[in-house]
Formats: sequence, structure tokens, C-alpha cells
Amino acid sequence: MNFQLVWKILPGLRGLSCSDFRATPTDDPNNDKGVAFECATQTKCDAFMRELETHFGPQRFSNNATAFETVKAYVAGRTL
Repeated sequence: MNFQLVWKILPGLRGLSCSDFRATPTDDPNNDKGVAFECATQTKCDAFMRELETHFGPQRFSNNATAFETVKAYVAGRTL
């Protein structure tokens, strides 16, 4: 199954944070303007969303571009 990943980048006292990761099934994945990934089942996808929350929750970023590219690279490096 193909999914399109979305999340929120919010300001904080120590920098920008990433949270509220969500995956939407898609027939037209778009890695140019977003982050698309493939996952075998919805259950594995849900587990991956929890992993993203745990991994990125404590991290802080200096700008939106860095946050976006870091999440994108992390997702691209995963095999689900």
C-alpha cells in the first residue's frame, strides 16, 4: 500500500518540533512535494506513525526546511 505522510511543524521555546504524524492511503504518491512511502499493511503503517512520534517528538529544528528534509530522509531510509 502507498501512503502520503503529513505532520505538523510547530514552534516552541527550543526550536521547531514535528508531531501529529498521519498517513493517508494514496494511488498517486508524491515525493516531490511531500513524503510518500510504501507499507505492507495498515497495522504496520500505524506502528510506523507511533515510531515517528517517538523518534521526532524530542527533537528540535532551526527551520522548516531542515525539519522537513530530516523527516523525509528518515522515512526514505526505512523499509516497512
